[in-house]
Amino acid sequence: MQLQLNQSGQMPVLADDENPPFEIDNPNGSSRVVVVCDHARNTVPRVLDDLGVDASVLAQHVAYDIGCEGLARRLARLLDAPLVLSRFSRLVIDLNRHLTDPTSILEISDGIVIPGNRRLSREQAMRRAEEIFLPYHNAVAAQLEHVRVTRGLPVLITVHSFVPQMNGVDRPWHVGVLWNKDDRISRPLLESLTAEADLCVGDNEPYNAHDLAGYTMETQAEARGYPHALLEIRQDLIATEADGLVWAERLARHLQPILSHQEFYEVNRLS
Repeated sequence: MQLQLNQSGQMPVLADDENPPFEIDNPNGSSRVVVVCDHARNTVPRVLDDLGVDASVLAQHVAYDIGCEGLARRLARLLDAPLVLSRFSRLVIDLNRHLTDPTSILEISDGIVIPGNRRLSREQAMRRAEEIFLPYHNAVAAQLEHVRVTRGLPVLITVHSFVPQMNGVDRPWHVGVLWNKDDRISRPLLESLTAEADLCVGDNEPYNAHDLAGYTMETQAEARGYPHALLEIRQDLIATEADGLVWAERLARHLQPILSHQEFYEVNRLS
């Protein structure tokens, strides 16, 4: 296929026959919940030639959240919620970072050099933002707005996975719940999860959302006053499809009673 230069003279990041940067699964979900998965896949647009890294790198956590796609699909169905799913690797552009964040497009990730990200011009970085980042977040915003207009105050659940070790330090948590100022979902969810004796549950672990909540939670939910929670599941626990489905069932079991309560739907935290 013949690629065409855009008006700025830059080569498009996505060819006409490549997938759009997001997928909407379970679009007819009728609950007030919207599930999102920012780092679902490790795909790289063809023109970027795998960013110059080996396939073994793209199979690692640096490229995507291992196990999250299957879990998110099942969780969305169980919650009767639409799912917005990313289709390109976080190494191309991180959908959960502000565009001004130095980690938005990494030249080195976990000690691995990413040749295709080195010495990018401002125009090249903006092409990725315009073709991947902005359409994805516009899709998330559109789903939330559809819920707001048709059903009332929406709820955002974001799903991520984390590695069992970081910098040689074990991370014992099976699941973490990240939250900053709004604890309408996180507080009862932490209480419910902690009641399971076999679970090691992290309150703002392995990352602290009081320090860095992430772009999606901050802009799509917190800034709009929508109830929300960011879920982090240890990737070795969901690396297989079967394990991901088990965890989706488990998370849904804890979330469903919380989401059935009406009180936090009645007040927008910004109102």
